[in-house]
Amino acid sequence: MRIFTCLAAALLLSMNVMPAVAHESPEAQVTPLLTKALQDFPGKEVEIITVDYPPGSVDPVHRHFAHAFVYVLKGSIVMGVRGGKNVTLTPGQTFYEGPDDVHTVGRNASQTEPARFVVFLLKDAGAPILTPVD
Repeated sequence: MRIFTCLAAALLLSMNVMPAVAHESPEAQVTPLLTKALQDFPGKEVEIITVDYPPGSVDPVHRHFAHAFVYVLKGSIVMGVRGGKNVTLTPGQTFYEGPDDVHTVGRNASQTEPARFVVFLLKDAGAPILTPVD
């Protein structure tokens, strides 16, 4: 059986037939800027981050369990939440998602240019920024 497997692999390689390989999009880079407890709102904090999307970057479906305010600094991004319409945003435009929203679309609108945005999160103190959703 082992010889057969090796022969089959050699035949496929000689025919320039390669198995399909899943293509993964480049990951976003998240940079924390500030985390601040809110004394007037016990148990809550503000977290501010920047997100850099390389060309073609796509986020997994997730939620924040927070009020998330997005402001685009550079490039063009596509955002959407379950039950809402996807929107394409450019520098100076904003997007909001609430604590109960599931973020179904988050991606760089370009396959060739990077994008950058800042996110202001109002969330439970110590809670993660992002929680994946299956």
